[in-house]
This record gives sequence, structure tokens and C-alpha cells, in this order.
Amino acid sequence: MIFDRLNNAKQYFKLDENLKKGFEFLLNNDLKSLKEGKYEISGDKIFANVQSLSTKDKSEKKWEVHRKYIDIQYVITGEECMGYGILKDFKTIKEKYDENKDVEFLDGNSFNYINVREGDFVIFYPNDVHAPMLSVEKSENIKKVIVKIAIN
Repeated sequence: MIFDRLNNAKQYFKLDENLKKGFEFLLNNDLKSLKEGKYEISGDKIFANVQSLSTKDKSEKKWEVHRKYIDIQYVITGEECMGYGILKDFKTIKEKYDENKDVEFLDGNSFNYINVREGDFVIFYPNDVHAPMLSVEKSENIKKVIVKIAIN
């Protein structure tokens, strides 16, 4: 997991060419004006999902993990709390892996929380279990984009 501000994104370009393309989408678009929906960056290899959602109480968290894609989760407006942990600490399968949605839901008891504000991003790799869209203090409407980057 990596947590940082978007204005520092260029320092992560050298990690992976597709990660660089994902960040370039975030840096080169007026994200606040983008409508909800899917935006292709490089076919199914790199795409972005823009969402407007309400955060929920931590008691409603669902721990998810992906196998095919890396997530760059960027908060456009508002603030959310995200839970995160390491895959090896989540042994209970709540919902089996769905290959079409690239998601499996797990349960575990070794995790942390981070508050992600407007302008912040978090990168989740396949070993990073995460629970997004949690309220910081109370439920609020946020707008975010999740850039999905296929694992080579």
C-alpha cells in the first residue's frame, strides 16, 4: 500500500509504465467535472471508474482484495476513511473470489485505518486487503476515482 498526495505522483512513475499512465489520467483531467462512469485509458489494461457515493459506518466495512488489478484510489471531493491490512492476516473467506469482478471478500482482525482527503491517493496491490468508503466522523457524500491497472 502507498499513501500520498497527487502532486507527488511523478515520483511513482518509475515503478511501472502502466502505473505512470494511470497517474497521467489523474493529473491531466479535470476530475471534478468528470461524470460518473468508466473511462478507458488503455483498454482493459488500464481504466478508471468515477463514483459519487456516501461513506458508511466502520461497522459496515467489507474487506476486499483483488488478484488481476492494482487500485489507485483517489478522492476528488470529500473525505473517506479506508481500512487496510496484509492479505496473510485475513484467513476467513466471506465471499469467494469472483473472477468477473476481480474481488474476494475476507475477514481478519489485524488492520489499520487511514483518512484519505481530497487530493490524496492510495495504491492497493494484490497483497493489500482494503475496506474503502468508510466515514471519518459521519456519513458524507464524496466523489472519487478508482484507476484499475492490470498486473503484468
